[in-house]
Amino acid sequence: MTGLPRSTEFGKRIPKQKFYENLNISPALKKSFVEQIKIIYWANKIAPSTVNIAEGKAVSEIEVFHIKLNTEMIDEAVLKQIDREIAYHIVFILEYNGLFQAYIGYKEASSGNNAFKVDRYYHTDWIQEDELPLKLEGLDMDTVYENFIRQIAGDALQSREDETIKDSVERDKKTTDIQKQIDLLEKKIRKEKQLNRQMEMSTVLKKLKKSLEDIQNG
Repeated sequence: MTGLPRSTEFGKRIPKQKFYENLNISPALKKSFVEQIKIIYWANKIAPSTVNIAEGKAVSEIEVFHIKLNTEMIDEAVLKQIDREIAYHIVFILEYNGLFQAYIGYKEASSGNNAFKVDRYYHTDWIQEDELPLKLEGLDMDTVYENFIRQIAGDALQSREDETIKDSVERDKKTTDIQKQIDLLEKKIRKEKQLNRQMEMSTVLKKLKKSLEDIQNG
């Protein structure tokens, strides 16, 4: 399905209950699992044992999970819960109504323990199966994983020459957060009737736009 080497094919079905039964999760998250997910397949295992690629410093394996959905939308908290329970890096391939969507989170080990944290998810649009951007590129698992993120994120994750994937993601988080502040402040300015308050907020808005410009061009 993904165009990945046959040596990586795993093809094991995983009961979705594994990710919410006997675990301390909210009723809302359990409902999302039940209502949104139809079937989960462990489709591929990308590792030095399945492909001729060296182990990375941060990434030892990349699992590809094929998830058939009951709905077009998926709650990212569902993917984050799966990521928490699986101690490897994961590419999610979602399927709904004959179309496919690739999802990946920037996942790194938390300091002081063996758990992982996911800072941010990136995904493609709904596309045809043969358009899925999963090219196995890199000499070690770290590079393969980083390239998967850049392939799936596309234009959503702008990168610079010699910039690490961590730096790219951090910069993307900052620009997104500042843009949200700008959008919110612009709405407040349009609704504000007092001229002095408008001027005060406009001064803050100008500083935020300057900060955004500095991050984008710095």
